Amino acid sequence: MTNREIERKFLVIGNEWRNLAKGILYHQGYLNTDPERTVRVRIVENKGFLTIKGISQGASRVEYEYEIPVEHARELLEQLCLFTLKKVRYKISYHGLIWEVDEFLEANKGLVLAEVELPDESYPVETPEWVGEEVTGDPRFYNLYLSQHPYRDWTDEEKIK
Repeated sequence: MTNREIERKFLVIGNEWRNLAKGILYHQGYLNTDPERTVRVRIVENKGFLTIKGISQGASRVEYEYEIPVEHARELLEQLCLFTLKKVRYKISYHGLIWEVDEFLEANKGLVLAEVELPDESYPVETPEWVGEEVTGDPRFYNLYLSQHPYRDWTDEEKIK
């Protein structure tokens, strides 16, 4: 059985989402940056994770995630990850789905994205009022891309308003 992640990603508009959940800091980096098979290390609170993802095909891709000791994750981030990023994630329930709103920090400050995982690609999605344009499949909004090409360096033409 293949583990598949099916998610759609959107830009976030306004600030109505801010009071709906408490944010948690995520620090992540990449051991392999080949877009066809990324390997990510992540620290969330006091837990470490190693995640392997395949190339996106529409809103779907292969994903395997394993918990690892947080000390190992910290060491991997500091010593082996050339590209890292930080964000605060808010998990918000809306119409039976959990929306993950990512407010990016540091070099990606100013970018806020929402993603929602789905049971299948045809699952109907009702978007909250704070969800704007869909950017599913746009590689500029992948965390891997943002770790290498920070939002602060984008031209006004590259940014979607």
